[in-house]
Amino acid sequence: MTWDSFTLSVEDHVAHLVLNRPEKRNALSRAFWTELPQAVQALDDGAQARVILISSTGPYFSSGIDIAMLGSLRPDMKGPDAERRARLIGPLTRYEGIVAFQRSFSSLEQCRLPVIAAVQGGCIGAGLDLLSACCIRYATSDAFFSVYEINVGMPADMGTLPRLTRFLPEGVVRELAYTGRRMDAREAHFRGLVNEVFDDHNSLLDKAKSVAREIASKAPIAIAGTKRLINYGRDHSTADTLDHVALWIAGMNPSEQILDAARANAGRASANFADLPVRTQFQKSE
Repeated sequence: MTWDSFTLSVEDHVAHLVLNRPEKRNALSRAFWTELPQAVQALDDGAQARVILISSTGPYFSSGIDIAMLGSLRPDMKGPDAERRARLIGPLTRYEGIVAFQRSFSSLEQCRLPVIAAVQGGCIGAGLDLLSACCIRYATSDAFFSVYEINVGMPADMGTLPRLTRFLPEGVVRELAYTGRRMDAREAHFRGLVNEVFDDHNSLLDKAKSVAREIASKAPIAIAGTKRLINYGRDHSTADTLDHVALWIAGMNPSEQILDAARANAGRASANFADLPVRTQFQKSE
């Protein structure tokens, strides 16, 4: 399947999604918001890959939402009663539009596959919302990050605020969100927003692909379980999470893949892990 807002390829169990609008600084177009969740769900439901890597092209990772999109949140009203109807249903139309955008990025967090982001240059507004939904983040030394929405008179609305406060100090997130200032790659690494910083785009991608392949070599069911349990632990107490971990492991009974891993680690055989199960029509996400 082909996509308008990015390219997507799968090799060595790694799905590589590349934003490909460098002439627009990879502003996220209308097509992107429907294509991203469709692509993620297809990869996840069909067990077509074990890891997703997101990178970009040109001088910016993403300059955020395409401003041409903003008009889509306005109700298209005509007729003699148009103004009154716009007042009544306009807020609902905007609310539902924002929720749809939020679901696009939440698909990255909710899928079974780990998601790695490789960022070069600017990562602004909705680009940072996207980044915050990823599991692992790498950047080039010229990368910078901005909660830009405050500069256009609105709060960040697609995931940055609740997600960044999970791995950055609250005071830092508040400063970024209140001021819209740029956080450079050095500070982003120091604060923990990105795992590692690289001198150039090629070394960035080499590292991201290497980590993706390493993750893809592990037992897919164990990796999916680990992602699920880490996500669960962010929103629950340690006691609840430990009980959830115990129930997950007891229910999944991973003894066979543990033996496979042990044999592979001992050099007696290559690991032959089962892929994630393909979801049936009834199991697919809505």
